[in-house]
Amino acid sequence: MRRGIAATALVASLALAATACGGDGDSGDKADGPVTITWWDTSNATNEAPTYKALVKEFEAANKNIKVKYVNVPFDQAQNKFDTAAGSKGAPDILRSEVGWTPAFAKKGFFLPLDGTEALADQSKFKSNLIEQAKYEGKTYGVPFTTDTLAFVYNKELFEKAGVQVPKTWEDLKKAAAKIKSKTGVDGYWGSTQAYYAQSFLHGEGTDTVDAAAKKITVNSAEAKKAYGTWLDLFDGKGLHKADTTADAYAHIQEAFVNGKVASIIQGPWEITNFYKGSAFKDKENLGIAKVPAGSAGQGAPTGGHNLSVYAGSDSAHQQAALKFVNFMTSAKAQETIALKNSTLPTRDDAYSVKVVADPGIAGFQDVLAVAQPRPALPEYSSLWGPVDTELLAIAGGKKSLDEGLSSAETAIAKLVPDFSKQ
Repeated sequence: MRRGIAATALVASLALAATACGGDGDSGDKADGPVTITWWDTSNATNEAPTYKALVKEFEAANKNIKVKYVNVPFDQAQNKFDTAAGSKGAPDILRSEVGWTPAFAKKGFFLPLDGTEALADQSKFKSNLIEQAKYEGKTYGVPFTTDTLAFVYNKELFEKAGVQVPKTWEDLKKAAAKIKSKTGVDGYWGSTQAYYAQSFLHGEGTDTVDAAAKKITVNSAEAKKAYGTWLDLFDGKGLHKADTTADAYAHIQEAFVNGKVASIIQGPWEITNFYKGSAFKDKENLGIAKVPAGSAGQGAPTGGHNLSVYAGSDSAHQQAALKFVNFMTSAKAQETIALKNSTLPTRDDAYSVKVVADPGIAGFQDVLAVAQPRPALPEYSSLWGPVDTELLAIAGGKKSLDEGLSSAETAIAKLVPDFSKQ
């Protein structure tokens, strides 16, 4: 069936399943057998995938006429691999798609609109900002599967020893870091040079790298310069760890925090299970989680996560089976199971059961979702991280001034969104 088929055209029954389309180019269906759908899962193969594989078996047991071919695809390869496969009509029936991929794949007609389908039967149960983030030009192209945002995570014991409170602003953080250093000998804060982690500073000044609605590049605006200036200042001062510009910076920061060598960092819920493996958090209650500090315009952290999206190039029988599978995997029961096994955040309110929120990590991140801000529905938005990453690394490493780096980022972004004007 042609790419971009509307959901309302899904009229064929499962019994009429064809052998072509979807399923990674090879569905394996037989005329009198079950429909075989392919799911590309982009999760961590070690920590998360086993839970998803178990749920696949549960789904198959309850739906004898559907088989699921599970394929774990490395996250850093999945976007390009799906783009290539979808362009040749050989893509999987379902993709665990990073939220930032939605606009680009929807624009190309690779994702099926899900409004009014079985996949979105429980739409009202999902967090509204996550549904909004799954939309492009008014249509919904994914069902929220996992969600995340950034939080200020801290070592309660070190904060108590230093007699400091959780910082409400970035200026508060500078003062707290200095006091923690004086009282405990440990650095109070270690920031990241990555663009995603610097996004909270932009939101704190009421801006972003671009203004999608106005079609303007804002990475070099006065507000952005103020935001990145604050970000840069937090690498220099008493109790503030200097910038790590090595390839292993992420691991270095994480290791230091979980073992009590630094009192606070900015991090996401995907590290909850790893926090608990560190010596500092053998007692889970020692892990503090709070909203990111505020800038002059308020607080805000980027929203991340993944949706389950259905390939528009599959035939109707495979799409129908895929819609049923998506509905199952995003149900309250499945979401609760995933949260309990993987310590990830559910995307629907009714999955935050007593058992789920008993995990202090999940309970803490649930509270910070209130200031999470969805990404603009801009097809090119995901590609903007690259040039900003490059320039922030140069700025933090002292190779470029703030003005030089942001000017270079603006020039690079202009090539990615040529119809946008500069600030």
